[in-house]
Amino acid sequence: QVQLVESGGGLVQAGGSLRLSCAASGRTFSDYAMGWFRQAPGKEREFVAAISRSGRTTYYADSVKGRFTISRDNAKNTVYLQMNSLKPEDTAVYYCAARTERPSLQRDYDYWGQGTQVTVSS
Repeated sequence: QVQLVESGGGLVQAGGSLRLSCAASGRTFSDYAMGWFRQAPGKEREFVAAISRSGRTTYYADSVKGRFTISRDNAKNTVYLQMNSLKPEDTAVYYCAARTERPSLQRDYDYWGQGTQVTVSS
């Protein structure tokens, strides 16, 4: 089992920045590819970003490319999502997820956190 706990969400004005963190415990963190997803009210959960086990390979949704950066620190068992130039449409609950295979852009992850709310005001 892997436990994932997100933090860093909050209320920010459009154009601002936030950094989300996801702390993992329970298994060897570097064995897992990690992903960030988000879900806005009334919408399906969607892919945001993913990172390989080593951290060398990253993937982004087109909607966040150039504004968001995913990274990981395997020594700290933590994955991050740096979010810059935030827009009101980025408002959602953000979830981190882990899987033992290669990073996926789909929701086929094995473990999920409880989510953290990000609200961007216009």
